[in-house]
Amino acid sequence: MLKLKDHIITGLCLVAAVTLSRSAVAGEDPTQFLSKQISAMKVGKHDWPQWGGSTSRNNTPDAKNIPIKWDVETGENIRWSVPLGSETYGNPVIANGKVYVGTNNGNGYIKRYPSSVDLGCFICFDEKDGKFLWQHSSEKLSTGRVHDWPNQGICASPFVDGERLWYVSSRGCVVCLDTEGFRDGENDSPYVEEKVTDETEADVVWELDMMKELGVSQHNMCSCSITSVGDLLFVNTGNGVDEGHFTIPEEDAPSFICVNRNSGQVLWTDKSPGANILHGQWSSPAYGVFDGVPQVLFAGGDGYLYSFSAEGKDGKSELLWKFDCNPKGTLYTLTRATRNHLIAIPVVYDGLVYIAVGEDPEHGDGQGHLWCIDPTKRGDVSPTIVYNSKDPNTPVAPKRLQAMDEKAGDFERENPNSAAVWHYIGEDPSVFETTMHRTMGTVAIKNDLLFVLDFGGLFHCLDAKTGKGHWTYDMFAESWGSPLIVEDHVYIGDTDGEICVFKLAPEMELLSEVSMGSSVVATPVVANNTMFIANRNRLFAIQEGAKSEPVK
Repeated sequence: MLKLKDHIITGLCLVAAVTLSRSAVAGEDPTQFLSKQISAMKVGKHDWPQWGGSTSRNNTPDAKNIPIKWDVETGENIRWSVPLGSETYGNPVIANGKVYVGTNNGNGYIKRYPSSVDLGCFICFDEKDGKFLWQHSSEKLSTGRVHDWPNQGICASPFVDGERLWYVSSRGCVVCLDTEGFRDGENDSPYVEEKVTDETEADVVWELDMMKELGVSQHNMCSCSITSVGDLLFVNTGNGVDEGHFTIPEEDAPSFICVNRNSGQVLWTDKSPGANILHGQWSSPAYGVFDGVPQVLFAGGDGYLYSFSAEGKDGKSELLWKFDCNPKGTLYTLTRATRNHLIAIPVVYDGLVYIAVGEDPEHGDGQGHLWCIDPTKRGDVSPTIVYNSKDPNTPVAPKRLQAMDEKAGDFERENPNSAAVWHYIGEDPSVFETTMHRTMGTVAIKNDLLFVLDFGGLFHCLDAKTGKGHWTYDMFAESWGSPLIVEDHVYIGDTDGEICVFKLAPEMELLSEVSMGSSVVATPVVANNTMFIANRNRLFAIQEGAKSEPVK
């Protein structure tokens, strides 16, 4: 528990944040809301300080003259580019003249860690010219791939505000860093355990080891991109299954936590979904204020979307509602499962919440489900509730692999308290090209047009209010990323290294297709009228009229 003084300060900060978030009223343009939220932070008004830009996680920045064509081979419309590691999954974040991105150590920026050393690398570059500034290095966990998969590096994006940033490392640590690193020649915190304090090293302010201090057993990696409201940080811990994929070794460890961002002190925790985790938990939280109630949204490893009171209650989590994003008869198996968990990030738009189900892409495309949810209801707001013939009036408790086992006498009834606004599985699921498949992609929404790309390589455009599909486009390649909507254009990348640019319209119009030279599994972002794209091994700053040296 925090001391009373700290608790009061945290509460006051949350009240201020709630007041700001209430500007996101029904019908407000998401770019306007995002700009208001960023302007209240200690960053530039056109910066991009977290995944999705704001707590709503809707990738719709305010910018002008973003190119729809560029050339990585000639340098046309490219201001600069810099090498990253050999695998890059985290989206860039841009704040106060610096660019932050997670990758592995394939390039070896730090002399004490040559490129032959596998490492998680959180790197800071100068926004103006791409100059390398400093790096926070995460050595591999000794337990191996069950907790820290080889060569994956840092998969999370940070949250930046003023002279501090927060991110989750590959070692399962929530880390607070000084944005200047040691380039200012000062150790700006009581934390003095840094091994090296050269100017290319990170300056740690505090660190919370979730594995050591909270008993978490992350599966393969921890990839949460933190969000924050007031003094509160919200973090998915990544708690998951063991190496054999059958047992949750730490089912009582928290899956979701709230931390004081100034001290690293844990304010409240929640262990949902506990023993019902299907695989891993690789999503990130979102936040919104609905009917005056601040809610933080946690996408669980059991396929449920959970909403908690942001402040908690009496030092504990306070569940507001939960929603099962899978049909009750679906089944989870290691191969070709029909039940899924959640990897995409929830998105808040016009008073509603949007989420799609997914899985580790190595497990195949599979049937997907995209939901629009009313967040004002309370309790179990799933579309249906499961009962058993032996006691037809008592709901059956959630089960890990299959919520409804008809052979055991289970059956379902429609839930009169359902929060489902609509459910999209594709306009015609009998046809591949009009089916919604699993996805890791987070939706982006503007002008009531929703865009999402699935594992089958299909890019979907649908009506955000009704769930009716407008069109799909076959990318002929997998995608793990999410769309960017800026001005009247929509950008999306794929594993073949192509960026497709579409018109923001209910009719499909492909404007251009640009090769990035290698796979794009991160999401394009925009800050200060510049687009930043990380392909697998390089970061590009793309700007209209710019010209750089060709990539060798």
